[in-house]
Amino acid sequence: MFYREAGQFKTNYRADMAVFPISQDRIGIAIILIVAFGVIPFTASDFMLHAIMIPFLIFSLATIGLNILTGYTGLLSLGTGAFMGVGAYSCYKLATVFPGVHILVWVVVSGFFSAAIGMVFGLPSLRIKGFYLAVATLAAQFFLSWCFIRIPWLVNYNVSNAIEVPRRSLFGVPVTGPEAQPVTRYLVVLTIVVVLTWIASNLVRGRIGRMWMAVRDMDIAAELMGIRLLNTKLLAFAVSSFYCGVAGAMLVFLYYGSAEATAFSINQSFAILSMVIIGGLGSLVGSFMGAALIFTLPILLPQLMGSLGLPIQSATAEHITFMVVGALIVFFLIVEPHGLARLWQIAKQKLRVWPYPY
Repeated sequence: MFYREAGQFKTNYRADMAVFPISQDRIGIAIILIVAFGVIPFTASDFMLHAIMIPFLIFSLATIGLNILTGYTGLLSLGTGAFMGVGAYSCYKLATVFPGVHILVWVVVSGFFSAAIGMVFGLPSLRIKGFYLAVATLAAQFFLSWCFIRIPWLVNYNVSNAIEVPRRSLFGVPVTGPEAQPVTRYLVVLTIVVVLTWIASNLVRGRIGRMWMAVRDMDIAAELMGIRLLNTKLLAFAVSSFYCGVAGAMLVFLYYGSAEATAFSINQSFAILSMVIIGGLGSLVGSFMGAALIFTLPILLPQLMGSLGLPIQSATAEHITFMVVGALIVFFLIVEPHGLARLWQIAKQKLRVWPYPY
């Protein structure tokens, strides 16, 4: 017997409202953190850290941001890529205007600029929802993408119209720029993602999370119970955009090294939405699962097929990835809306009912 709730009693409200009330969950999270912080940085190659682990963590954070809005509040958004771009361009402007402040401070602060923009485009959510809200956020995507291209002030009138990441160090260790080692950037990204995930888990399990889920289930009933719809929806847009903005800043400053406006196109928004659907609506764990599947699939698929004696080209792997992702989206929307997270929950429940040997 590996996983069982029976016999794990709670004697106070604090223990009952804990993020991980089951001891096996706490042990599992501790093992994951030990491996992430203490094993992977010393055993993984630079390619593994730079090409897989860093973008996986960044896209997981962006998926958490969209999941807060779509999965927990029930508000569909197609402007995730644009909000990530707001965070990236805000971080670039702040880093160049205030070079004395460390870049990691601006990576986090840039999320507040993205949150402000998200609240502006979230104002229509009080009157419209569903398809019409999706169209409104799609308009935000196109408008912000136009701003990224047509306003040279955002890139300090750079001829290439691209964000060029400055060199910054932390305690003498390069964090951004060509000299920054993949292991350093990985540890910085991992720390930010862990902290923000912990904050998100407390939000969704507390009073704010219950308000979001009440609006998601039935907004009219939530309003009759005293929940202010406008404040709740705008808060969801703000928190979601904050997470996306921080993810966008990390994407440029800690992964790409430089970026143009095309890095935050509508394709990016659809990719993040696919991660939410496949991972599971209303699940933080599902956000990591969806990001891991969609991002790593085109990278690992050629290696997997090659190990089976069926080598394929990168273009073929990309086409197969599109077909697999599309099929998974249709499957989870029709059969299991909670995605991979629900399958993981079912697996844990199977372990719970597994009988003792006596």
